[in-house]
Amino acid sequence: MPDIQLSQKLINFLLFIPVFLISIAIHEFAHAYTANKLGDNTAKQSGRLTLNPLKHIDLIGTVLMPIAAFASGFALIGWAKPVPVDMRNFKNPLRDDAFVSFAGPLSNLFLAVLLFSLLKLTAAVFPGNKELLINILWYGVFLNVFLFVFNSLPIPPLDGSHILFDLFPNKYTAKLLGLGLYGSIILLIFIYSPLWSIFMKVVNSILNLFLMIGGYA
Repeated sequence: MPDIQLSQKLINFLLFIPVFLISIAIHEFAHAYTANKLGDNTAKQSGRLTLNPLKHIDLIGTVLMPIAAFASGFALIGWAKPVPVDMRNFKNPLRDDAFVSFAGPLSNLFLAVLLFSLLKLTAAVFPGNKELLINILWYGVFLNVFLFVFNSLPIPPLDGSHILFDLFPNKYTAKLLGLGLYGSIILLIFIYSPLWSIFMKVVNSILNLFLMIGGYA
């Protein structure tokens, strides 16, 4: 029985990898595309205005963290290499940086809607055994809703910390944004704290909304 469980866990992990890579690639592309449209071509010059996942891989966030999550059985936490942005190239630095920061999480929400629509279409139209495809699509929905909420958290280095500073620029939000490595430590504490259950309730509430709108609840 343990071997069967391990095999299924490994299969799920291997199915997850392409969904994860596509999702983070779209997320980072949205940052780069929005920044380029608003006048900052830093990401484009760095080769990051692309949907190629290999250009966005971060050793810790894209490789080590997912492997650690697989080994420990903990909920997947991962991220891509941040897209470089130079606010000095924007006409309205704070406003435009907020747009760029929110473009990433918003792209994941849009992708979740698209994948859920494909799931509905698959379930309604295509005959035969489609359980595997439906499971992959549903995992994609879950992952992108998760990424939308997770990246919106106002904890550095997540997008939410940039949005918070752009909306409320003051010495406190500036200090929060400049925490650097300490921000990552705070993020890890958050993940392993009781607050994580509240976070997951928000994720599940959005997923339940999808199911309700889709007629599954």
